[in-house]
Amino acid sequence: MNSLRGRLVLFVTGMLVAVCTTMAAATVLVQRANLYATLDQRVRDAADRSQGGLQRRTGDATDLGFLNERGQPAGTVAARLTAGKVVAAEVVTGDGQQTVLRAAQRAALTGITADGTLHTRTIPGLGTYRLTAASGDGPGVLAGLPTTGVEDTLHDLIVTEAVIASAGLVVAGGVSAVVIRRRLRPLRRVAGVAAEVARAPLDRGEVSGLPRVVEVADKGEVGQVGAALNRLIDRVESSLGERQRSEDRMRRFLADASHELRTPLASIAGYAELMDQGVTALEPGLAWRRVSAQSARMTGLVEDLLLLARLDEGRPLERAEVNLATLVAEAVWDARAAGGSHEWGLALRLAEPAVVVGDAGRLTQVVVNLLANARAHTPGGTRVEVVVEAGAGAGSGGGGCLVVVRDDGPGIPGELLPNVFERFTREGASRSRGVGGGGELGGGVGLGGGAGLGLAIASAIVGAHGGSIGVESEPGRTEFRVWLPFAGDSQLPSGEPQLDASGWGSTGR
Repeated sequence: MNSLRGRLVLFVTGMLVAVCTTMAAATVLVQRANLYATLDQRVRDAADRSQGGLQRRTGDATDLGFLNERGQPAGTVAARLTAGKVVAAEVVTGDGQQTVLRAAQRAALTGITADGTLHTRTIPGLGTYRLTAASGDGPGVLAGLPTTGVEDTLHDLIVTEAVIASAGLVVAGGVSAVVIRRRLRPLRRVAGVAAEVARAPLDRGEVSGLPRVVEVADKGEVGQVGAALNRLIDRVESSLGERQRSEDRMRRFLADASHELRTPLASIAGYAELMDQGVTALEPGLAWRRVSAQSARMTGLVEDLLLLARLDEGRPLERAEVNLATLVAEAVWDARAAGGSHEWGLALRLAEPAVVVGDAGRLTQVVVNLLANARAHTPGGTRVEVVVEAGAGAGSGGGGCLVVVRDDGPGIPGELLPNVFERFTREGASRSRGVGGGGELGGGVGLGGGAGLGLAIASAIVGAHGGSIGVESEPGRTEFRVWLPFAGDSQLPSGEPQLDASGWGSTGR
């Protein structure tokens, strides 16, 4: 900051020096032109007076007596010209007398014609002169005046301007330094905040409470820099917080996955040990059946995780036209056969064919899971109604296909509802995969299997098809809504899938 202030002071001082120098040079040039114009006029007047005086005198060709006339200033040079040559030349001394010019001095006057043109010549021993010659009706006369007065005046002017400019620059430099220091004070605060943020431990944990730039009264560039830095710090805090939350979810995910895998592995290891010890108390084949069941349980969990991983990677799905009404109807018939204790209903409200483009197997998995969970997590006698809509007004998209799975069960607990599509979201601490055993979202419609991956899988599949999935729940009414675009509007994502806040799969729109 000190370096910047110094550079600004030097810059301002340099600008002032340039301005002062330009103004001084312009003043000197204008004054010089005026002084020389005045001197030239005096030289012409002197030549005219000398020529007129010579006409009134009766002397020979070398007579310069007119120099004795009043009004001739000291230093005046006069000469008689005959046929363009100097035949006599004198100078008026400081005491008013005349001194004849030497040959070398007269030589400096040669070449001046009597046409009224002004000439500048240096006469040895006398200095620089402005000279002109006039003839009129009589003999030619040359007259000149020294430029010493003009040069002395210009020298005094330059010295005076230099002194005044120097004093002004010193004062202006001091004032500029004070003003710049005050103007840079908000920028120093901005630099201090940036340095403090740079010292913060941004590489670990969730960072909060980072300093901000206080309100800067300056609405110019400095104020804009302060506001931009505040916005940057806000985004840094938000990003770091989201990163920390994502890491926390990842740790929970790994812990839950490890737990889910550890349970069947422990069972398999236990039965294997019993068989290895030759325990005969077990029913013949029971150990193998339990090992097979736990293996199937572990295989199902791994397949769920692999499916989510494939969806996260954006692997392409099969693309084919799927009649959603037929698909849902078949799934409802299968659910009715498996859950006879529930009341099942199907309503088709098709303003146009419910045809979408996608992977029929994955879409079937979404519908079957929703229906299976409605059966598994609601008591017998619960009515489960499935509605398929197609056409204008279907869903939030104003068109497309909408599948609604609605039941009148006890509902999803309110504390779980915001996170139902996150992985390993379940009610309580139960990790049983058994039906009705408190599983995933016990007491309401949820995805079966107990590991808490079903809804995340459904959400990822729907999102990969460019659709959306949502849920509303209260005691006595739980409703899942799946919206998919029509075949003509569907464009399956070819790149990375849309991720939810957890970074683990898409929740759609």
